[in-house]
This record gives sequence, C-alpha cells and structure tokens, in this order.
Amino acid sequence: MSKCLGEFRHSEPLTLGVELELQLLSLRDFDLTRGATDLLASLDYDGRFGDIKLEITESMIEVSTLPRASAGGIAADLAGLREVLRVHCARNHIAVCGGGTHPFHRWPERRICSGERFDALYQRYGYLAKQFTVFGQHIHVGCTSADDAIWLTQALGVYVPVFVALSASSPFVDGVDTFFQSARLNAVSAFPLSGQCPPLANWAEFVRYFGMLQACGIAASIKDLYWDVRPKPEFGTVEIRVCDTPLSIESATALAALAQALSRWLLRTRPDLQVARQVHVARYNKFQACRYGMAAMISDPVALGQRPLRESLAELLELLAADAHELGCTPWLDHLQPLLADDATDAAWLRGMQRVHGNLNDVAREAAERLLARPAHEPREIGR
Repeated sequence: MSKCLGEFRHSEPLTLGVELELQLLSLRDFDLTRGATDLLASLDYDGRFGDIKLEITESMIEVSTLPRASAGGIAADLAGLREVLRVHCARNHIAVCGGGTHPFHRWPERRICSGERFDALYQRYGYLAKQFTVFGQHIHVGCTSADDAIWLTQALGVYVPVFVALSASSPFVDGVDTFFQSARLNAVSAFPLSGQCPPLANWAEFVRYFGMLQACGIAASIKDLYWDVRPKPEFGTVEIRVCDTPLSIESATALAALAQALSRWLLRTRPDLQVARQVHVARYNKFQACRYGMAAMISDPVALGQRPLRESLAELLELLAADAHELGCTPWLDHLQPLLADDATDAAWLRGMQRVHGNLNDVAREAAERLLARPAHEPREIGR
C-alpha cells in the first residue's frame, strides 16, 4: 500500500457529500474580486452545516457539506451554508454566485491564495493555476470497500457526459460566448493528469498503477489525479468531478441525488459496461456534452453507433426510478426532468440574461441573486 494513498477508509454505503466552488464578486461591477481571505477571516460560524474554505485563487471559495445519508440532508446543509454566506458576504460588501466560469474576468488579475499547496501548484503549473479560476461541483458517494470504489470509479466514468450536460453553466469565457455549454472543463483538460481512470481490475491493481506514477515522479498524492471520477481513500468515497457549479443549490442537490441513485443501481446490478472499450470514446463523448449539452450525440463503442444524449438520459432516469424511490430522492430526480429541454439548462438561462440585459455585468449580478434566492417550493424527501 502506498503511504500517500493510505488505507481505504470505511464509509457507509451511498452516503453523500457535496463540494461547491463559488465565485466572489464585487458589488460595483460584478467582476471577480479578491475577497476570499478577508471573508474567511471574518466568519463567525460553528461548522454545523459543513466547511467553508479557501480555493486556489482569492476570487473563489469552496463550501462542503457534512457526510449525509440522503439528498435531503445535502439540501439542508447547502441551505445552511447559503445563509451563512448571505450574512457574511453582505458584511464584506461582496456577492457570491454559482456558474462554471465567470463570464468576463481576466485571469492575469487573479491572485493565488497563500498556502504551501497552492504555492506548489502555482510553481508546478504556472499560468494554468490562475486560469484554473473555474468553478465546479464535486459529489462524493460512499463505498464499503476499496474494490467497490475502483469498480464504481470506472462505471461512473461511462456516465460523465450526463453529469456534464445536466450541470453545464459556463457558456462565457473572457467576455465571449464560447458556443460551449460547459467551457469550464477545457481549463481542467489542460492539466496532464486529467481524463479518466484507466481500466483496472481491482484496488490492488490501482495501488500498483499509482505506485508507478509515484516512482516516475508524476503524482505524489491522490489530489494530483484530476480525473473525471476518482477514488478518495481518505474519505472512503468515489468523487465525481465533472459538474459545473450550478446556479442554485436545488440543482446541486438534484445532481447529488442522481449520483446516489445511479451508484446504487450500478452496484446492485453490476452491468457489463465494457469499460476497456469505453475509454476509447470517453474524451470525444465528454467534448460532445461540453459543446452541445443536451443536444450532444454520444458514441457507443459496443453498439458501434451514436445516440442522442437526451434520449439515453430520459431512459436512464426511468431506469433509476426504483432505486430513487428506495433512497427517498424521487422528487430530486424529478427536478432534473425539465433540463432535458435545451432552454431549461443553466447555460441557456445565462445566455437568456445576456440577451435581456445586453451586458455580462448584469448576467453575473442576476446569477448572484439566483444563488441566494429562496425558492417557494423545494423538493422534499419521500419516506422509505
């Protein structure tokens, strides 16, 4: 066992954890502002809903929930974290919002946060570290064993385009419409250890693979693997890393519910996904989802053809209905149904705001107001 990996920690099956990277905005023009250190220094918060911490640049923070058994628990934590941010951001005269990219900030103006790890990343990756001021949602799913974790890491990799398309909220970069639904992942793809987990038979084989990366000086810890889905042995989880940060905590919760229901179905049925073949089309399929979102055409290396992502996603949601019911998260998956239409996605909403206002400053302002809005009706869990 690699010392850097450590033992795979026991985790209750299918427990959830969510991390959201959020934008800090100036109230003057709604550009990114360097407010993270000051904001965290002023926090009067006891951690009851999870953590609020620095990210790589001073214009972003990360909030993370506590481990929860249900999507409803995640929703409660995210709502609590939102209220903490509402109060403390107002005190610091800044705004906070979701979205995978800020629509018009200039990356050379970003400042790396102080800290040994952040400095090491800056020294290693140079300007890429500042361009990494992009904002994602990470979803952790608990696994009972290391072998289950490495199997689930590869199985979930097949569904990366689904999570990309559902969460896409980064159509603008440098003040320009990119024509992408999720442009954020282009920044992540620049890192040498991005992509997917290679086909591996079990945890022991993963440990040997990681040992090879260590011996070659490529990776020192699991954090160096910027994979779309990766195991997290210190948490006993598998982590889905491809989602843009949604514009609302309700959408973030729905994505977590999807991850939980999908993981339950995968672990319960153990379908033969032929991951050794899937890796050959993984990069292309992720590009399709980033570029076209729900309109993507996904290549199938088993059936040797293409299929509309929207069509396969609708079937997937039906397939997961029984597992969602058992988990009590059916209303959260129902929240995703409208996103099957192109004009209901976060990326479409941001483009709509740009058409309404004619400028991206007001788009960022509207996004900040949307994150902090309290919806009139939130999905509630169904008792098992």
